[in-house]
Amino acid sequence: MISAGDFRNGVTIELEDNIFQIIEFQHVKPGKGAAFVRTKLKNIKSGGVVEKTFRPTEKCPTAHIDRKDMQYLYNDGDLYYFMDGETYDQIALSTNDIGDALKFVKENESVKVCSHKGNVFAVEPPLFVELEITDTEPGFKGDTATGATKPATVETGASVNVPLFVNTGDVIKIDTRTGEYLSRV
Repeated sequence: MISAGDFRNGVTIELEDNIFQIIEFQHVKPGKGAAFVRTKLKNIKSGGVVEKTFRPTEKCPTAHIDRKDMQYLYNDGDLYYFMDGETYDQIALSTNDIGDALKFVKENESVKVCSHKGNVFAVEPPLFVELEITDTEPGFKGDTATGATKPATVETGASVNVPLFVNTGDVIKIDTRTGEYLSRV
């Protein structure tokens, strides 16, 4: 249990049968009346953000989030299969659990599987991945105005905007949080 007076950014709590992560908190001491804690909470499962106020003495149970390194094996229709590298146990997750987290992840790469009390609710890809470009229009000499980009398809099927000098067959580095091109490899 954690009291509202001890809230910090990044702490996860259980509230109303959901798991929330504290994004922002502010201790408010008005001139009249009792002090309170104003928070912005992000629902870890749905991604929604809510604002809530607490009395400083209110207590909430802390939620322990397990992040386990697993290897993404393959997908079969609506199911994605992962393997624990230590025990070789395999689990299958549905498209609803995954979302678009595997947009930039190739088979046999490592990901973090997030769960709470054994219920998996998210998959976190590596922060940066290196992928080969399978399809893009050729860049033309002289077409190098600053910041000009073109769409490209990478080997996982995702689309990324890349600079004009990048060609089919090039390997590029991508930030999976934003989906942006970082550099050629």
